[in-house]
Amino acid sequence: MLQAQQVSVWKDLSDVTYKIGEDEFGELYLPVFSEKIKKLEGKEVTADGYIIPFEGMFKPEHIILSSLPLAECFFCGSGGPETVMEVMLKDPIKYTSKRVKVKGKLELNDKDPEKLMYILKEAQLLSQ
Repeated sequence: MLQAQQVSVWKDLSDVTYKIGEDEFGELYLPVFSEKIKKLEGKEVTADGYIIPFEGMFKPEHIILSSLPLAECFFCGSGGPETVMEVMLKDPIKYTSKRVKVKGKLELNDKDPEKLMYILKEAQLLSQ
């Protein structure tokens, strides 16, 4: 467990596939998590990356973290959905364009298309 806290979790989170599902709006891609990812659910993990100012707004206690810089992130069309996560912070932080590191409990989301598939809860900033 100690090693998982020190190593960023992005490589493990990239091991996801998708199936096509449907909702009232039509087809959507639903994540299918590997066994490696499922074992991380509910565990404390560390992730480093860049804060994405989602829809032009920044909420200091609820951020979007990307493993890729802003110009290459999922919302700009380069990375996949496995390169971003929602982070719910215990304490608000200041926006920065520099790389940050956070630690929190990983929640997997394969049901709610309004949220990202990876959510880090009770998170705290380790370095900025």
